[in-house]
Amino acid sequence: MQKKEESKSHWVIQSFCLTFILSLIMSYITTNGISNLSIIPAILILIVVIFIGIITDIIGVAVTVADEAEFHAKASKKIKGSKTSIKLIRNASIVANICADVIGDVCGVLSGAISAMITAKLTRRLGVTSRYTIFDKCISSFNDCRRKSNRKKYSK
Repeated sequence: MQKKEESKSHWVIQSFCLTFILSLIMSYITTNGISNLSIIPAILILIVVIFIGIITDIIGVAVTVADEAEFHAKASKKIKGSKTSIKLIRNASIVANICADVIGDVCGVLSGAISAMITAKLTRRLGVTSRYTIFDKCISSFNDCRRKSNRKKYSK
């Protein structure tokens, strides 16, 4: 029992470190990369980051609710990917944590930072007053909270 608790606390520490390091690396890369790009490529990168977050959230939820027995039947018929699916389902808590929490949260932070940079570029280019950027931040925060609540609602 104590060994199981140790492995859980070890996983929490690893998860925290992984999230922190990924956030630092990805924030540095995207901040420096986005600041030197024009608006259209920056928007394309934003869309890619958002889709990565959505796809990893889908994987995390799918692994959590999947039934292993169905994949054993597929594995007996030698259907491609079924053995990998069984491994993912057996490690559902870790896979869901990495996909939905670690990568999903990193993508959420990155999309917010990229959105802020795009907004700053647009406001400078268009000469818009600062009250509109505050409004944009509110909308961005609302969308992030809505995305997370939808993910949790559908995973139950």
